[in-house]
Amino acid sequence: MARRLVLSLVLVAVAACTPAPAGSTYQIGGQALAGPTCPVQPASPLPGQCAPRPVADAVVVITDAAGHEITRATTDADGRWRASVPDGSYTVTPQPVQGLLGTARPIIVRVAAGSVPTGIEIDYDTGIR
Repeated sequence: MARRLVLSLVLVAVAACTPAPAGSTYQIGGQALAGPTCPVQPASPLPGQCAPRPVADAVVVITDAAGHEITRATTDADGRWRASVPDGSYTVTPQPVQGLLGTARPIIVRVAAGSVPTGIEIDYDTGIR
């Protein structure tokens, strides 16, 4: 009986290391936020006071390592976005948003089985100083 248990554990470990099938896609995503939200941020703000605010309707373009556009995503009311991509290296490029200063910086991400970025934070500048 003990041998069967050990064999089962070995099979489970091997199955967990099996690479994803070719053509698999993964959900990446994150949130777009704008800050600062107060003209002079206090050293110890109260929770929620002067916190960055979500950016709704921001467009995020995802390109592959060669610069080809793979997909686009648009943030929801909470600033959250998601996109499906196969494994590989990508640049997540936020597009300009009316009313915000400049454009958020591009972010390079690596997507692979077991390593799928879902907390990509995009930081827009409100211009408030």
